[in-house]
Amino acid sequence: MGKRGQVTIFVIIAIVIVAAVILIFAFRGNLFGTSIPAELQPVYSFYSECLALETENALNILGTQGGRIESGEFAPGSDFAPYSSHLNFLSIPVPYWYYVSSNGIVRENVPSVSEMETEVENFIAERINDCDFSDFYSQGFYITLNEPSVEVSILDGRVDVSVSERVEVSRGEVSAVKTNHEVSVESKIGKFHGLALDVYNKQIEDAFLEDYTIDVLRLYAPVDGVLVQCSPATWRGPEVVDELRSALESNIGAIRFGDGNYQLSEADREYFVVDSPGVDEQVGFLYSSSWPTRVEIVPTEGELLYAEPVGNQEGLGAMGFCYVPYHFVYDIGFPVMVQILDGNEFFQFPVVVIVDNNVPRQANLQSIVNEPDFDLCEFQNAELEVRTFDVNLNPVEASVSYECFEQSCRLGDTVISGDSAVLSTNAPQCVNGYVAAKSEGYADKKVIFSTNVDSSVDVILDREHEVSVDVRVGGIEPSGLSVVTFDKEDGDSVTAILPDDATVSLSEGQYTVSVYSYGESAIVIPESVRFECNEIPSGGIGGFLGQTEERCYEVTIPRTVIDTALTGGGSEEVYILESQIEQGSIRVLVDSLPKPTSLQQLQVNQELLNTRGVDLIFG
Repeated sequence: MGKRGQVTIFVIIAIVIVAAVILIFAFRGNLFGTSIPAELQPVYSFYSECLALETENALNILGTQGGRIESGEFAPGSDFAPYSSHLNFLSIPVPYWYYVSSNGIVRENVPSVSEMETEVENFIAERINDCDFSDFYSQGFYITLNEPSVEVSILDGRVDVSVSERVEVSRGEVSAVKTNHEVSVESKIGKFHGLALDVYNKQIEDAFLEDYTIDVLRLYAPVDGVLVQCSPATWRGPEVVDELRSALESNIGAIRFGDGNYQLSEADREYFVVDSPGVDEQVGFLYSSSWPTRVEIVPTEGELLYAEPVGNQEGLGAMGFCYVPYHFVYDIGFPVMVQILDGNEFFQFPVVVIVDNNVPRQANLQSIVNEPDFDLCEFQNAELEVRTFDVNLNPVEASVSYECFEQSCRLGDTVISGDSAVLSTNAPQCVNGYVAAKSEGYADKKVIFSTNVDSSVDVILDREHEVSVDVRVGGIEPSGLSVVTFDKEDGDSVTAILPDDATVSLSEGQYTVSVYSYGESAIVIPESVRFECNEIPSGGIGGFLGQTEERCYEVTIPRTVIDTALTGGGSEEVYILESQIEQGSIRVLVDSLPKPTSLQQLQVNQELLNTRGVDLIFG
């Protein structure tokens, strides 16, 4: 009985071994990886190289655009807040991480690592199948690609990419299939994003950029003080603003952050170091006096800052001298670009610096939109009648809402009754809100309307048509990217980005048509160091008596590579008729600009662009 049991065990073991061998041979491709014939391996190697290249392209865009590949919808600025939602940095729209919207609401737009990973995944998924296999096709290879699924993991020192896509390759009688493709790209984008958050959080909590701004303000502009003289004291406002902008440009550029790789030229340069242990990369700050900047000064008399003397009035002669006390209040707002640098890698994001009534903005300033309990739409207690028409005053049924305080309240739909399309309802009480109407086939329309003053409003809707756009620069179709924007006077804006997205929806109206055409460039701006010297008031009693001293600062401008530059464009205000739009296509003609080979020519092209017009040919 024992021997029989031993035999049974051996038989079972033999069966298991045979089954294992069969399984290994049946699934050896999955167990040990797909064996790719040597003559087909170059195709898969090229696919991996293309995958790595597209990953690097995505990471470069992330670093340039503050962690975003899709930079998001552009929101224009206003006189109160001229910054808009994006900073135009060397013709690249970089989304602000912190700014004030045109109606005074604080906005934050800080990307997370998971959001960056998703954007890189979408970027690669859209482009990986555009790899150029033409050399392989000419050698007799057949290559079949399918729908890719991409996963990206951003780490401190590298970015891992995994693509699941069935790639079939054959040549003659030899064929192979590979479904999993992985690359790892060396990159500090993850580390740089973490350091950028450190800088950003330090700025939000401590407002250190505002503190430096206050110092610059008191050094370079009249704020408060006393002059010993009997005549009135005057300063020209535009000169004060220009001096302040120039001083901010120099001083903001001198700020250093944490323990980065830089050396102080003088002991007093420690003033420009923002202490933040653990930040071991080079962090720089940039501000240009040409960027959108708000400086308001009160009191003023026209363009003059004016202060009356004390001591020359009747009855005060016994004082024996005259003096001029002055006190001016400044509201300042301007963008600062934060850059984290290491060789050819960098990460940048802009923030807006705010000084209100000579005081830095309070740290952790909150926006009304972050108040979760406030719902304007709960308070619809104002009677409102809305009528909607087309341009010929024919009734048009439309969906109606009311917008106020960045909230939108759905009111209902207008319904045709007789010769009108009418909605009678209630709306929130608001000053200078907007009645918004939408109808299929018509452009969205907003009408400014105060519900606490009036109770009825007519909205005229313009019929909308899809139009294809193409561009000619100097009579030639451009080879690079062209951006054509149609800004309507009511604030609506549509953009065609050629050659990929050449269709826009337009309605009759007054437009500002702006064209930016870009071409290849190889401009390299090497790192440079320059010194800025300024006269500042002396310390102690000497400053009170008007004595000054010269103080010099070292400003380092980092190395920058510009591979795409403005090569043509212009802008024009034009009224577009519906009969023109109905033709279905617009050819946009602009002048070409000299191909930039230096930073100076790049600046000249930007200035030339403001003098160039746009011609439109319909049909």
